[in-house]
Amino acid sequence: MNQTEIVSIFTKKTLALTFVLSAAAMAFAQEKAGVTGMIVNKNNQPVPYASVTFSNKANKTLSDAVLTDEKGQYKLELAPGNYDITVEAIDYKKSIVNKSVTGPGNIGALSIEPEATTTLDGKTQEIQGVVITAAATKPYKVELDKKTYDPSQDIVSKGGNLQDVLSNVPSVSVDTDGTVSMRGNSNVRFLINGKPSSLLGIDDGANALQSIPADQIERIEVITNPSSKFEASGTAGILNIILKKDKKMGFNGSVTGSIGYLPRTNLNANLNWRKGNWTWYVNGGGGYQRNESTSKNLTIRKDDISTLDPTKAFPFTQYSNQDGKSKREGDNYNLTAGFAHDFNDKTSINFSGMIRSFDTDQKVLNTYNEIIYDTPASSNNLIRERNSFGNNKNFATQLDFGLDQKIGENGQLLSASASYQTNKSDGTNQIVQKSYIDHVLQNTGNSINNVSTDAKTDTFIGKLDYELPIGEQSKLEAGARYDYNKNTYDYFVDQSNNGGTPYTRYDFTSNTVYSENILGVYAQFKSKIGEKFAYQLGLRSETSKIDINFQNFDETGAPKNTPEVNKNYTKLFPSVFLSYDLAKNNQLLLNYSRRINRPRAFSLIPFMSFDDDRNYFRGNPNLNPTYENSFELGYSLSKKKITFNPTLYFKRSEDEQNRYQYVDETGAVNTVPFNVGTETNYGLDLNGTYDPFSWWKMMLSADLYGYKNTGSYNLFPENPRTLNDFSGSGFSYRIRFNNTFKPTKNLSLQVQSFYRAGEKTAMNNRKAMYGFDLGVSQTIWKGNGTIGFNIRDIFNTRKMRNYANNAQFTRDMEMQWQPRQFALSFTYRFKQGEKIDTKPKVKKDINSNTNGDDDQGGPM
Repeated sequence: MNQTEIVSIFTKKTLALTFVLSAAAMAFAQEKAGVTGMIVNKNNQPVPYASVTFSNKANKTLSDAVLTDEKGQYKLELAPGNYDITVEAIDYKKSIVNKSVTGPGNIGALSIEPEATTTLDGKTQEIQGVVITAAATKPYKVELDKKTYDPSQDIVSKGGNLQDVLSNVPSVSVDTDGTVSMRGNSNVRFLINGKPSSLLGIDDGANALQSIPADQIERIEVITNPSSKFEASGTAGILNIILKKDKKMGFNGSVTGSIGYLPRTNLNANLNWRKGNWTWYVNGGGGYQRNESTSKNLTIRKDDISTLDPTKAFPFTQYSNQDGKSKREGDNYNLTAGFAHDFNDKTSINFSGMIRSFDTDQKVLNTYNEIIYDTPASSNNLIRERNSFGNNKNFATQLDFGLDQKIGENGQLLSASASYQTNKSDGTNQIVQKSYIDHVLQNTGNSINNVSTDAKTDTFIGKLDYELPIGEQSKLEAGARYDYNKNTYDYFVDQSNNGGTPYTRYDFTSNTVYSENILGVYAQFKSKIGEKFAYQLGLRSETSKIDINFQNFDETGAPKNTPEVNKNYTKLFPSVFLSYDLAKNNQLLLNYSRRINRPRAFSLIPFMSFDDDRNYFRGNPNLNPTYENSFELGYSLSKKKITFNPTLYFKRSEDEQNRYQYVDETGAVNTVPFNVGTETNYGLDLNGTYDPFSWWKMMLSADLYGYKNTGSYNLFPENPRTLNDFSGSGFSYRIRFNNTFKPTKNLSLQVQSFYRAGEKTAMNNRKAMYGFDLGVSQTIWKGNGTIGFNIRDIFNTRKMRNYANNAQFTRDMEMQWQPRQFALSFTYRFKQGEKIDTKPKVKKDINSNTNGDDDQGGPM
């Protein structure tokens, strides 16, 4: 694709969005008098980044606020009137003066006094004594139960998406196919603003990750060992994606556009308006993306050809060497809008709605070089072309409502919320196979398959939380949550052989309805002993009711009598969190939790998926949950130039969900999940930052881990060669190292690198992988604009390689999900520098998985 085509795509995909966003910005605009001023100390020196709040004494809705710049100066638009001006800055006393604004002009310099005593390094400590925060901006911070990552400092991800951002989050890994894992475990629970969301559907995969723009993400919370207040799902932990919703007074916002190659275009906006007791916000955008991937797969069966029965199961594939290329292109759009309203100091409500869609076309070209045996003594060198042409459409909606009610005057809080979500996905795929011997098209071995899928998910979540402060340092929390999920899967396959009449493949056609009801209740108590020791004890109970109705058909199309699957169980999930302050900015953290990994609906459906006639996957309706006990011991050190956060962890699970593989009579590899054996993981998760100079910042993230698995299974006991041994142990590591340079005030340069060592188990031998990324950012227009440029996978080395070896076959695989890419982005910010609203906030607990925004009632 040439430059003209790329520009044409960008123009076509973003012009309509530009008009919409421009109209929204004009609607928010207001005309007021321009007011300027300056904040100085007693030595008449400027005070940078002080907050200045103008409170209109006659009409609170005309109030506004601003931050001073690095020269202590500020400017804002105000309606004429009488104002109380409140000035606050770190290490200075609060100052309040009265001024009358009659029109545009400079109100002069306001002086503030320093505090009587300050800390040596200019840092402040939260009253709870649990979280220690530095004034200097860090890419991530450590709290009692989570790490918080700030993507605003991730230059490489500018103009990218959630998948790009997650690639640089400490303790998180993203495979080349978009699979997200934490400490090597892919059973990650995703939340958006503290709750499950249709933005990340159950089976949307990399498409969903790529549909959330990086510019809409405020921060990512990595919760490796959640407390009892959180739902118990996800043995790897929770990734909570907090989307932007500015709380600055007046109108604020930003628009970001990007263009890249392979062709990628995006236009996204974040618009916010806060006036009086109302907050309105709109986040939305869309884009176009093209992607290419490659794959190789060499499978060799170990059968002794001379011993095979020539009357059975022929032709027989002894050797298959697959070489594939995939091309994907699609559009994605998303829009979130909502409001929050404070009725008074005790009661507030919030409401938001979201829609998201993506439409992806995919073309997969596969060539198989095979040896086919007609008899033990006769074989042919066969070339098969198996190409597929498909489309997938997805549309998701979500409505959220929340209520926060303070009770009495001692800090009691009652929070209620409800969420209704839908996610619908429709897919069509045509698979065309042609067979050649000596480059001559054969009369047999040619087929056309049409595959259609229709999936829909309906979700309802209701939640109630109560907080009761006890004394100055203790709090009791309790709550309940109800989840209802209904997933409907319709799967249809037909086939035409050698130009013949199409017929339905009833061995693949099926209909499934999966419904899940989960009721969770929890209680937890936290307090302190003395000034240094804090603890939190919690217990959660979850009652699960799962019903699965299957419908498949026999060879004539008549419905089979497939039994319904029902699962009902109640389990307890305790948690313990302890912290001890060794010294200022030095903490020890010890915690324990019990988690559950419920089988995904797809893993329970006992009908095979039809994508590749050499590889089949089918679910197991008898699959049971996996339970895990998790322990962590961490240390947190935070200084002016360095942070150091090592964590030792140990996890052990029983009835682990392992994938059993065997070769059937046609030579295809079948994969079925079973509960087999135990899995133990232990290691050191190390994260740290070091700022050797003001212009150079470094961040290191490393995970050194060991593993030990036990268990074996044989679906066909009469054949010892079909035994799968899942036992094995080993040690591996992952390292990510980022360097950010700031040679000038407005120019930043970032180099990111990672290395994932090889890992060997009884079934698989995964090879090592490494990669480098580069990002450059230039601020223009007095901080209102930013130009960014990045290159991902500079040396084109992100390729996943894996070798499998069992009694029946060997398999050597290689996959590259996307090649080297680069992008250019531009961001424009409206009315930046306005101060965040300083009205008193509800004090959130140390286990909150949100930032306590008005549209969130705490963790789900």
